[in-house]
Amino acid sequence: MDTAALPVIELRQVTKTYGRGLAAMQALAGVDLVIAAGEFVAVMGPSGSGKSTCMNIIGCLDTPTTGSYLFQGVAVENLSRDQRALLRRNYLGFVFQGFNLLARTTALENVELPLIYRGDAAEARHRRAREALAAVGLAGWEDHTPSELSGGQQQRVAIARAIVTQPAVLLADEPTGNLDTARSREIMDILTRLNREQGITIVMVTHEPDMAAYARRTVHFRDGLVVPEHETPAEGGAR
Repeated sequence: MDTAALPVIELRQVTKTYGRGLAAMQALAGVDLVIAAGEFVAVMGPSGSGKSTCMNIIGCLDTPTTGSYLFQGVAVENLSRDQRALLRRNYLGFVFQGFNLLARTTALENVELPLIYRGDAAEARHRRAREALAAVGLAGWEDHTPSELSGGQQQRVAIARAIVTQPAVLLADEPTGNLDTARSREIMDILTRLNREQGITIVMVTHEPDMAAYARRTVHFRDGLVVPEHETPAEGGAR
């Protein structure tokens, strides 16, 4: 199968229900979504719209109740828990609003963590972690701990950690939520560059329209569904 010709992510009538009976809550009500390799997609919607649940499914942190999730043509819901963990480890990178760095660990060591879990040799880990830090503008900061870094620098370390495994997809959940405007723009410039220069597919949840404007496409969620494009508000173009 030629995976290059397939969407990297495809959701087909995906539903997600939590609880049972009268306590059942439907977070997703039949989502159809296609994301091509190399896209930069912003995901927006009010609280409770289903966007976070959708991201958890895309990130293999949860599974659909019904419907299908295809990653490069492979039905993820048919994979075992261990196989989904391998997919996360080898194909997906994660960036969160909270930087989630180990406090007493250097930037280099924080970035190396996914490679340690993967069993890479020490020399290769060091080299790739340094390359990832350089890619986010932190060459020379390898030995600094999070307490010695600004918020923007900590998020750069988190991005370096997410890309050190050379993932096919980077999932970013409110990556600028804890940053001021100037640092937010710096982070968005980095994500845009990674998308354009390295071809990493980026799916980013945000509630900020000016951050979503950096993406090439914006997907809106409402009531557990993707809002049809003709019903969504006008957005600013990609920068």
